[in-house]
Amino acid sequence: MAADENIQLMRRWFQEVWNEGRIKTVYELLSADGVARGQRGADAEIRGPEEFVKFVREIRGAFPDIQVTVEDVFGADDRAVLRWSAVMTHTGDALGLPASGRTVHSRGITIARFVDGKIVEGWDSWDQLGMLEQIGAYKQPLAA
Repeated sequence: MAADENIQLMRRWFQEVWNEGRIKTVYELLSADGVARGQRGADAEIRGPEEFVKFVREIRGAFPDIQVTVEDVFGADDRAVLRWSAVMTHTGDALGLPASGRTVHSRGITIARFVDGKIVEGWDSWDQLGMLEQIGAYKQPLAA
């Protein structure tokens, strides 16, 4: 597929999966043997649509009003890169933390590799620590 088509698939992924909560899109766009890295931490991997759906349900279960804005997106060959920002309210306890009611602002970068119109590999880097700070689950230690 052309880089432009991969860019459109990335835009579709973020709009439908994150902004609209369309689980069906995960099955349509993520390869059965696709691997996503970085969503749950630097070394963690999510394998296949079933595992990714669990991740989506956890995030949307904690932040049901999540709205992601595409800040930049570009592609080359079989990859697309998307820089995003998100605003969401912590009103659910799906992350194992009691809902704080706080609004969270987060940013991240996602890279995906495509084969035949499906994501086969993905890499995410997003401010997970900042999210935990904003909902009150983590506090930076005072400098010595």
